[in-house]
Amino acid sequence: MFVNRGMTLLAGENWRDFFDVIIVQARKPKFFTDESRPIRIYDEINKTHLWDRVTKLEKGKIYYEGTVKQLQDLTGWRGHSVLYFGDHPYSDLADVTLEHGWRTGAIISELSHEISTLNNVDFKSSANWLQMLTQLIEDYQDNDSEVAQIALRKWMKERDDIRNGIKIVFNKQFGSVFRTYHNPTYFSRRLFRFADIYTSDITNLLKYSVNHTFYPRRGVMPHEYVSNFM
Repeated sequence: MFVNRGMTLLAGENWRDFFDVIIVQARKPKFFTDESRPIRIYDEINKTHLWDRVTKLEKGKIYYEGTVKQLQDLTGWRGHSVLYFGDHPYSDLADVTLEHGWRTGAIISELSHEISTLNNVDFKSSANWLQMLTQLIEDYQDNDSEVAQIALRKWMKERDDIRNGIKIVFNKQFGSVFRTYHNPTYFSRRLFRFADIYTSDITNLLKYSVNHTFYPRRGVMPHEYVSNFM
């Protein structure tokens, strides 16, 4: 079985010991929307599912198909007591958070490159200078003197160059996955809407206890912004 081979490669022969419930062929998104597909036990010898009615879920056994309603009824896992992970903000996470109230986590592999780029010294310097340059343009754009207008044109050209430069450093074709210049991308807006947390790799959570609480950061709104340079 493909799942067995993959999990054995990733977690070893005893990979089932890490899970309380194992369900294969869930067929998302039908798992979250259908109501008529019963959970069946998977027969590993004959490589098919049994028709016996499942009344409880046992550790170590492999189950086949089913629906989220049956999973919740058999386990009691509901609402905010569930943290569900997926790698697509909309197709994986939207239904479970909107329809079932589950907590959600997104696995975004591109995040590693984004964070590495954001922490680059040259990128930080360019981003900080861009903010200062933008503030200078805003402050002096109404000055009609010739000297001021020459300086403004120079600053605006430099600002455009920096904006394009810090965009293509993420990706030469379309820039950052999360930001287009100053604004969040459509992907980011979907991510923030449907994911309670997001990370580049699920193993990052090994650094925290199962009782750890992640608190959201306070976002800065435009009217709250104060430049660190002025």
